[in-house]
Amino acid sequence: MLIFANIMCFLCSAFIPGSSREVRASAEVSAQMLKKLKGKNEFTVLATVKQDRLNSGVILSVHQSDHRFLELESSGQRSEVRLHYRTKNQKDHTEVFPYSLADDQWHKISVAVSASHVILHVDCNRIYERVVEAPSMDIPEDTSFWLGQRNAAHGFFKGVMQDVEVLVMPQGYISQCPDLNRTCPTCNDFHGLVQKIMELQDILAKTSSKLSRAEEKMNGLDGCYCERTCSVKGVIYREDEGWTDGCKNCTCTNGTVHCEAISCPPPQCPAGTAPAYIKGACCKECQPVCLFGGRELVEGDQRAVRDSSGRCLLFECRDRSMHRVVPSEPCPELSCPESEQIALSNRCCKVCRGHDFCSEGHGCLEHSDCVNLEAGDCCVCKDGFRPLRDDNAYCDDIDECAEGKHYCRENTMCVNTPGSFMCICHTGYIRIDDYSCTEHDECLSGLHNCDENALCFNMVGGHSCSCKPGYTGNGTVCKGKTLKFTSSW
Repeated sequence: MLIFANIMCFLCSAFIPGSSREVRASAEVSAQMLKKLKGKNEFTVLATVKQDRLNSGVILSVHQSDHRFLELESSGQRSEVRLHYRTKNQKDHTEVFPYSLADDQWHKISVAVSASHVILHVDCNRIYERVVEAPSMDIPEDTSFWLGQRNAAHGFFKGVMQDVEVLVMPQGYISQCPDLNRTCPTCNDFHGLVQKIMELQDILAKTSSKLSRAEEKMNGLDGCYCERTCSVKGVIYREDEGWTDGCKNCTCTNGTVHCEAISCPPPQCPAGTAPAYIKGACCKECQPVCLFGGRELVEGDQRAVRDSSGRCLLFECRDRSMHRVVPSEPCPELSCPESEQIALSNRCCKVCRGHDFCSEGHGCLEHSDCVNLEAGDCCVCKDGFRPLRDDNAYCDDIDECAEGKHYCRENTMCVNTPGSFMCICHTGYIRIDDYSCTEHDECLSGLHNCDENALCFNMVGGHSCSCKPGYTGNGTVCKGKTLKFTSSW
């Protein structure tokens, strides 16, 4: 909001030949006002005046040289209020409103401009409302702002003037007359609305065109076969493609992975070999063996023995014979007392009791956890899983629902989840705890759709509605019965 002046100005009541006055804004104030007004198409000029009879004078003038960009004038001789401005075509224009302000009485006057729409209020009464050629507020920088006169020699207003304002806002007359109706949009608002509608129409047209092209493409896909794939551990498998995942054979079927556990028959190993697990394989395979201390060891097994002097020697089974392994580093110094140190059968270096063997690397894979023992480690299936082979390295989910190993009670349905299960309430029932549900009384809780003029009856899995006596309908909507009176003569 831009306020030009908010003071009471007592102007001379008569013009004395040879005298003059200059009431205009300073260069700094003019620059501020120019910045606010420039390019705007919605503003209001307001003033409270008491003009001498028959006086013709200017209330506010914004001009440069002979060009009046905005001027409000009251002519007592012609009983007119005049609005002078320049149009967007840079032509001078004067809009004349027949009305007399020069009657030596106090009047509130406001001229509201909204694009090409002009409204004149006097004493909070709407006097004129017109559609005119829109003013141009393309005002040069060296424009002067005068109050009560056009310039130093012409258009002197005689009388009393106060509260002269220029408000850059829609319906600025509300500040002078707060009780006036301001629900209707201004002309500028209407133009903005029309512009938005045109933009929405353009968006709608573009969207309709895109939808039409998309529909054409969709119609072209009717004859195409869209293959559904499966994504497992970052790998994409095509329809009916199979693969081995640990100890399961899997197939991609209609975008869903179906797996079955691999059945491992006992291997028939020839002499000099023994069944053993190898890395990356699910079933045991025949491996060459080494005889050491009366026991059979398979490829890669190590054993530690001590000679007569107590020195530890480490051997490894390779190519059906035991080979000496020379340690590359000395045994690390232990932080536990000797009573807590443990000698292992597959290494020369002792370890402290409670040593973390799992951190050294293990073969526990799918759904299997490594567990430390006193002299080594082992694999244990996670809860809800069963082993797929005897060393528990691979484990498979137990379907508690299919095998009856769940705790779901009445009014529930068992749903299998990886490693566990869930008990889902039947429709119309509410949960009591994790394993049981009870009937939900919609009538008692008020969670029903019966009409206020209907009776609610709770049923297993739901409810029913019936209209009360004197009402008809389906229970969800009930209306009062209408009685018709007929007469005969």
